[in-house]
Amino acid sequence: MTTGITMRRATRAWGAAALCSLVLAGCSAGDGADERAADARPTTTTAGRGASGKKEAKPEPVPEPAALKGVRLNVTDGQTVGVGMPISLTFDRPVPVAERAAVERRLEVTARPGVTGSWSWVEDRNLHEGQRVDYRPREPWKPGTKVTVRAGAGTTRTFGVGRSLVATVDVRTHTMTVVKDGRTRRVKVTAGAPGMDTWNGTMVVLDKQSRVLMDSRTVGYGKAYKDYYNYAVHLTTSGTYLHENPNANATAGERNVTHGCIGLATDGTARRFYEEVIPGDIVRVVGSEETVATGNGYGNWNVGWKEWRAGSALS
Repeated sequence: MTTGITMRRATRAWGAAALCSLVLAGCSAGDGADERAADARPTTTTAGRGASGKKEAKPEPVPEPAALKGVRLNVTDGQTVGVGMPISLTFDRPVPVAERAAVERRLEVTARPGVTGSWSWVEDRNLHEGQRVDYRPREPWKPGTKVTVRAGAGTTRTFGVGRSLVATVDVRTHTMTVVKDGRTRRVKVTAGAPGMDTWNGTMVVLDKQSRVLMDSRTVGYGKAYKDYYNYAVHLTTSGTYLHENPNANATAGERNVTHGCIGLATDGTARRFYEEVIPGDIVRVVGSEETVATGNGYGNWNVGWKEWRAGSALS
């Protein structure tokens, strides 16, 4: 039975929404280790004396936006991620357009070495518009970068960027080229069959599981399949995985037979990729049809830099 968990073309229109989110003041650029975007810092004022020598009253602090209470962050403290991982914040309720700039001003991203980056409000396929805001650098993170994120007064995370791993799947040649820390190897794969094509474009590994139950009824393919599959690397929230598929034993490198996922053989090929990949690693698909949407997982890298910056409330 072939597999793959990508939505039908009819279900590929995403609702306006927003998923994992984060907010920084517009666009920041830093050459030094401690440089931060000035707009991203909450303004603080201390009491002092004016030119007359009289003690000046301390201004009333600006209340923190209510949206930041209970905000959720997609990275954990101390986590090591791949070079493609965006910082993503999600909110309990949609943030109105008029409040988004205030939210962004309460967020900080500090990277060592410094980066040029920007926040952008993302329409997540599973959330309402205004519930997700992401931060990404202009280019993928450099290996070894240390990043600290502050989302208001109550949420701080520090994470690190590990080694670089970028896998490029060419659906026309049925191969995947894996470049890890400058070393390259090629792997035979099978991708989505005609009419059930694998998403084109850049995806970022969301998570991985050694064994996953895949049910075609959840993605609009009726009773085509329902079974457990091993070494599953999760690429989109619509259900695209890169995983072990027994059908790949005969078809990898020859033709595309899946329902949209990327299949690897059971001879240890799938297990090897599974064991080396981490969340945040980049998987690019070329030669296919429709490009994966920004909010279908982390499709952030499919948006040009100018357009990405325009998605910030501070742009």
